[in-house]
Amino acid sequence: MERDDWIAVCAHQLQRQWRTVDPDQLDEVAADLWRDPRLRAMAPAEAAVAWLAPVAHPPRRPEVAERRMGER
Repeated sequence: MERDDWIAVCAHQLQRQWRTVDPDQLDEVAADLWRDPRLRAMAPAEAAVAWLAPVAHPPRRPEVAERRMGER
């Protein structure tokens, strides 16, 4: 995949998971990810998910979230 296409797909995936960040900044982040050989070897959407993994948390099950809200 060409560099610009990889960056566009990666930035789109970042936007899906990080909706509050300016799209221009996401393009810059995606370009930075392209520079990492380990991430560049991945599919762009996969690279975005891998890069976000340390700060991502799995969705809570509804009953767990309700229980925690009731504890407050």
